[in-house]
Amino acid sequence: MTAPAPPAAPLILPCVDIQQGRAVRLYAGDPDRETVYFDSPLLAARHWASLGAGFLHLVDLDAATGRGENRALIAQIVRDLDVPVEVGGGIRDRESAEALLLLGVQRIVIGTAAIQHPELVAELLTAHGPERVVVSLDARGLEIATHGWAQGSGVMVAELTAELAVRGLETLIFTDVRRDGTLRGLDAELMAEVRRLWINTLIVGGGVRDLQDIALLSELGIQGAIVGRAIYEGTLPYPLPG
Repeated sequence: MTAPAPPAAPLILPCVDIQQGRAVRLYAGDPDRETVYFDSPLLAARHWASLGAGFLHLVDLDAATGRGENRALIAQIVRDLDVPVEVGGGIRDRESAEALLLLGVQRIVIGTAAIQHPELVAELLTAHGPERVVVSLDARGLEIATHGWAQGSGVMVAELTAELAVRGLETLIFTDVRRDGTLRGLDAELMAEVRRLWINTLIVGGGVRDLQDIALLSELGIQGAIVGRAIYEGTLPYPLPG
């Protein structure tokens, strides 16, 4: 009898968070607690691409918090690299979403607008298809946070996942805000609960620290992880061994 195939290794998406023109990581989502890893986000993106990244996750933190935007830098990264890029942060209307797609961004990541304007997600899915539109649920526990993680929404993950599935969303990003950028490791119980709530493609983030977390993702059948501080500081080897 043939042994079952081992679960596929999850896709690791290196994260380049852009704040005031630099590549940073925040501690638990606090824009005033940043660590600068590259003065140039383009150099950060090139670095991960040179190591074999199959997909890059960019976040415009200034757009997310309403303190500006970094679209010119994002356009430069998209032009410079052959690696597909997804972008989130401050995409709250169709115009800003489609402007990024016109730049050549492979996928747009909708956060706050998915809670406040769910019809926008439906419009974008209809216009561009589920392969170009991703929703990111950033939560403290199972309550979704909005506006650059600064505010609670009163909306629970279970409510929104059911609605998004009906609307035809394929890929969901879930971030544990409390652990993001802390190197505390994934919250195994929380990740298992989100996996139960979302049966389609699931990408998670928030506290990934080492290979033990990658093993947890494989065990739970989670398809990918957005990773920042762990690969910038070397607690998780990248690319993954083997």
